Amino acid sequence: MGKPVVSQPKTQKSISSFFTPKSVTSSTPSQRSQPSQDPPPVLKEPNLYDAESDEEPIRPATNGTKRALTEDLNGGNTGIVERLAKRAKGVDEETGSSSFFAEPEPELELPKTKPTFSRLKISPRTEKYLYSSSAQAPSSASIPEEEEEDDGEKARKAELHKKWVKRMGGAAIGRRWDREETPAEEGDDDDEEEEEARPAKKAPKKGAKTGKLTPMELQVLDIKRKHMDTLLIIEVGYKFRFFGEDARIAAKELGIVCIPGRFRYDEHPSEAHLKKFASASFPVHRLPVHTKRLVAAGHKVGIVRQIETAALKKAGDNRNTPFIRKLTNVYTKGTYVDDIEGLGSTDAPTGGAPATGYLLCITEAKAKGWGTDEKVDVGLLAVQPATGDIIYDTFEDGFMRSEIETRLLHIAPCEFLLVGELTKATDKLVQHLSGSNLNVFGDTIRVERVDKGKTMAAEAYSHVAQFYADKLKAQKDSGNEREQMLLDKVLKLPEQATICLSAMITHMTEYGLEHVFDLTTYFQSFSARSHMLLNGNTLTSLEIYQNQTDHSEKGSLFWTLDKTQTRFGQRLLRKWVGRPLLDQTRLEERVAAVEELKDGHQTIKLDKLQALLRNIKSDLERSLIRIYYGKCTRPELLTALQTLQRIANEYANVKTPSDAGFTSPLINEAIATLPTIGDTVIFFLDQINAEAARTDDKYAFFREEHETEDITDHKLGIAAVEQELSAHRSNAAKVLKKSKPVSYITVAGIEYLIEVPNSDLKNIPASWSKISGTKKVSRFHTPEVVKMLRERDQHKESLSAACDTAFKSFLATISTHYAPLRDAIASLSTLDCLLSLSHVALLPGYVKPTFSPITEISVVDGRHPMVEALLPTYIPNSTSLSTTPGSTRALLITGPNMGGKSSYVRQTALICILAQIGSFVPATSARLGLLDSIHTRMGAFDSLFTNQSTFMVELSETAAILKSATERSLVILDELGRGTSTHDGVAIAGSVLDWVVRETKCLCLFITHYQALAGVARGFEKNKELRNVHMKFTATRASDSRRISDVDIEDEVEREADGDEEITFLYEVGEGVAHRSYGLNVARLAHVPRSVIEKAAFKSRELETSMKQKKLSALSTLMADMISGKSGADERLEQLIVGIDEL
Repeated sequence: MGKPVVSQPKTQKSISSFFTPKSVTSSTPSQRSQPSQDPPPVLKEPNLYDAESDEEPIRPATNGTKRALTEDLNGGNTGIVERLAKRAKGVDEETGSSSFFAEPEPELELPKTKPTFSRLKISPRTEKYLYSSSAQAPSSASIPEEEEEDDGEKARKAELHKKWVKRMGGAAIGRRWDREETPAEEGDDDDEEEEEARPAKKAPKKGAKTGKLTPMELQVLDIKRKHMDTLLIIEVGYKFRFFGEDARIAAKELGIVCIPGRFRYDEHPSEAHLKKFASASFPVHRLPVHTKRLVAAGHKVGIVRQIETAALKKAGDNRNTPFIRKLTNVYTKGTYVDDIEGLGSTDAPTGGAPATGYLLCITEAKAKGWGTDEKVDVGLLAVQPATGDIIYDTFEDGFMRSEIETRLLHIAPCEFLLVGELTKATDKLVQHLSGSNLNVFGDTIRVERVDKGKTMAAEAYSHVAQFYADKLKAQKDSGNEREQMLLDKVLKLPEQATICLSAMITHMTEYGLEHVFDLTTYFQSFSARSHMLLNGNTLTSLEIYQNQTDHSEKGSLFWTLDKTQTRFGQRLLRKWVGRPLLDQTRLEERVAAVEELKDGHQTIKLDKLQALLRNIKSDLERSLIRIYYGKCTRPELLTALQTLQRIANEYANVKTPSDAGFTSPLINEAIATLPTIGDTVIFFLDQINAEAARTDDKYAFFREEHETEDITDHKLGIAAVEQELSAHRSNAAKVLKKSKPVSYITVAGIEYLIEVPNSDLKNIPASWSKISGTKKVSRFHTPEVVKMLRERDQHKESLSAACDTAFKSFLATISTHYAPLRDAIASLSTLDCLLSLSHVALLPGYVKPTFSPITEISVVDGRHPMVEALLPTYIPNSTSLSTTPGSTRALLITGPNMGGKSSYVRQTALICILAQIGSFVPATSARLGLLDSIHTRMGAFDSLFTNQSTFMVELSETAAILKSATERSLVILDELGRGTSTHDGVAIAGSVLDWVVRETKCLCLFITHYQALAGVARGFEKNKELRNVHMKFTATRASDSRRISDVDIEDEVEREADGDEEITFLYEVGEGVAHRSYGLNVARLAHVPRSVIEKAAFKSRELETSMKQKKLSALSTLMADMISGKSGADERLEQLIVGIDEL
């Protein structure tokens, strides 16, 4: 609403007149008459005060000192006003920065004190700011003229002021002052009208400027304050939007634009000048893609949806309020089950091994009797929401936390839930394993923490019992003994595991996935001793799941064996690889099944099975658990059910395991499980309209005879409205004076428009609403059509809700058959894994292992399975170890650097693991005893996160092996003792080797470069428990064309330094000891500068000569003592023989 005087002349006389004081109150005669009756000093006060109100944009914001100055300038000192005007730009910035937190109350009190203002009342604090030049003298005479001038030029100056404000930074300057102080100027009616007019014009921007949030922003803020750790994606119309800090994070992760604004969710002064929240948005159909990318990047993501629809809202009581929004879904890496593909198809950072999708909860307490955290009792529970698998365990762990590390490496979780305060060592281990992008789990891991109260144990038992109470009652009624036993087992878990279960149930409730714990059939103990336990070091050293070069899957044992056709088969194979069998009966069953599939290669029945697996395109295991959660989509449900039907039909003629046509009971039982689900699947498919399910048409998803009453009622309601709309055409024709019923048309998505030529507009009643038109025609909605369309929209949205409810109910019905469906899919997984192992068995050079009751490893021409797959040739080696008396159970392996020692011991361990998985092995023949564990100590590395040096790590791992190894274990120790001085290293290595052979009596492969350790074998010459072997090589003299510097001519005869010899590695194991390691040969291969190698060769010869001289001197002394007949001749003779042998 503009002012009535804006049309006055707009010319500007001078800069001083632009800032001349003017009065708002002089706009009427009655306002001018009041100051004319006052004495001259009082006349100046209102003028200057009014001038100030006109100059509001340049007044300093809320500083108390500056406000006092302005209030006391009633002496008419125009110089000060001018100086204030010159500082307008700076004041603009100050005003903008503090407008959000302005305090208008003191300023609203100004009119009460205004009539009493006087030059005599200027405070000492502000007196120094007054302008004291001669300009003060004529002020009394000039003020009346200025008042008359203001009355004539008010509009012109107001217009000039508006232009100036715009040039100085926009209309935001001064707007707040107009609002706050104009009502305080005078109490006259006209002034009040003007005040009412101004806000009407500026209302939309004032709310934003002063920090008032829109109702929707307040709604978002309320949800955000309850979920500060969650990245919120908010549905706003046809887009999903992020606000504040969430927008910045989303823009970075998704590569979308972030519109600048406030990032904080509190009213912080640093952002008070910003009008609105920062925001970013994307279209509705991109929600699954962007959600997956944010979750894969490690964020906790929440979806806030509008839970009202437009048509129902119009008909409701809250039509003038914002749409009601609620947090409907929350996702993290471990709980994202809303997409059948999971997170595998995202473009999130990769490079490591794929995460298994386990969410792991861990808690610990100090072990009884230990005041320190050296020993702790640990409880853990891991759940895989995508498949429903649950693993639990309780155990005691030492200060190295090797047991925790082993379980974490096996489970490879993608998310941690830590209950209570963990000890420093455990916390550092978790941070180390989850911190970097290329860690052992392949990606950054999300870590959440929850508090652990003193009464947590009792509360956990109560919580778990309450959670299972209804299920327990249902099981008792059903009389299923197996389910009853499993449920009792879950309710009697150890204390630490129960605490984890309680915390996990609470945690999963936030994501709507707590029902995964109802599936007690899939609770498994990690430590069940039906499997060989591969500890963390073994998994890493033997490259079971990922290689040690770039931590990717290629080059690992799992990669070598993975020939599976389905995703669920691949997951089962991963479990098999990490948990080799200990039960010989089950193992021989599995090997026999693999052999039968290998021998039946390219037969009809096998081709049929392979074709069946090859045609399964969907991940049935994930689809089934999504049905169980009620998150499955209609097309996905149709695909899953049709796939299950095809599987059941394929073997519909198999009634018993014997009908399957195979010899192996493992295969027959798996195949016999498949047709049992046929009737169930067909029953559900008969209720579905396939075409509607394929196109995700919720309205026609159910066949008519299976629709719910609500769906039928709303469909009939829509049909009735459409019938009325059709009948209304005749009424509309009568109004238009036409004989035939009018035809409805649809334009731009707007239905039921009546098109009328513009020549007939005279017949159109005023009640008809014009929607659109062209030059020739106009299109209308009649009042009856508008009413009926609103009614139809309400029916449509109610129908949509009814269809969703019916679909949820349908999924719940299917989930009651979860167990038999899951068993059928598990059977398919087993068949897929057996076929994968049979493909490996078909590789050239693979043989079926045989198993013996004693602990032995007898492998002829064994090869390394991964190296053989990556390199064209591999030289085989044989191994023979046994714990029977008189047999060798340990080998001391020496040889040159890079001679193949580590590859040899790894191949032996991998062949044992392959055999106990049930696979064929790369060898000419293999007879193996079942090992209960394989322990490795390989490589040199320190551990900064546990404050351990390289040697400390070596000895800690060795100590753990010595404690846990049994007679049925295989122990591999690689270069133990190299992290300290030679004498200490030799002593420790010799003691450990002696202990393993003499006390532990397990199978052992011991690699060393300490030739002195060869003497340990002499202590076992009688029964041959320990033998010396070495990696063969040939050494040829290099050309003598170059001479080594600093070598005398007479030393030339003794030139034996390996820097002068060409070493050829044969990679074969031979008897005896390699007395040299030829380290300088490796230096030459590594391109160490020639001069450095020559100097090292000279030093090497010098040290060897010195050592030989010392040994000869000692031997001569021994011989002299023997000749002289001193006591202890037998001992001296033995020492003499050993010394001569070493020389």
